[in-house]
Amino acid sequence: MPIKGEKYYFIGSLAKGIHILEALSEHKALTVSEVARRLDLNRAASHRFLATLRELGYVEKDENDRYHLTLKILEMGMKVSAHSEVNRIARLSMQELSVAFNETVNLGHFDGSDIFHLDKIDSKEILRMDTSLGSRAPAYCTALGKAILAFLPPGELDDYLHRTKLKAFTENTITNKKRLRETLDTVRNKGFSTDNEELAYGLRCVAAPVFDHNARPSYAISISGPSTRMTDDRMRLMQSKIQDVCKALSAKLKGKGSIAHQN
Repeated sequence: MPIKGEKYYFIGSLAKGIHILEALSEHKALTVSEVARRLDLNRAASHRFLATLRELGYVEKDENDRYHLTLKILEMGMKVSAHSEVNRIARLSMQELSVAFNETVNLGHFDGSDIFHLDKIDSKEILRMDTSLGSRAPAYCTALGKAILAFLPPGELDDYLHRTKLKAFTENTITNKKRLRETLDTVRNKGFSTDNEELAYGLRCVAAPVFDHNARPSYAISISGPSTRMTDDRMRLMQSKIQDVCKALSAKLKGKGSIAHQN
């Protein structure tokens, strides 16, 4: 029997689980006892809810037995972000690049570790790159990621490099942190980045950063395609165009970051 005042379809246990997620989002980290007290649960029930959420990958427990939300929550948000203002504004810029080059155009967001794919426009070619919305990839070996990493404040970049292990995906992946820093210096000077089969064989990309209203390089747009079509000459044409498009998009988002332009 449903509790008086609740709809017959109301699932109380589901609601309690969601309330726990909301509490963790507000307070960042809570113990089992703190969750029980805030949600008026007994400690055993609180522990079962948290253990279930941990098993499903939505929370994690630290060395002090405090529970935190994981990035899985952020991933869920990214998958529905096609309705967000950033996606709406960026869509026209992406379409401009799609029409110009007929290759796959991607919009990525940096979450402090990886690149999340927010939106894309597929190439009309039979052979094309297929990246799923909501998927993520390492920042250090993607054009989207390097375009953002290069413009991070020095302290944030230092922190990223300190906690990130540079794993090789192909023989072209940069796994030396000194060399990666040098590469990011070049990206910062030129205003664009490239991925020369660093994440996957046969895939080449060019990207440029997009600055948000806080002048932060939170986003990037890339053009990606098979290496058979993404020749050096063609990528040079893309480099100039994508910088212009991303600079205009940054202005629309009221970004104040400057993107160096090189012909």
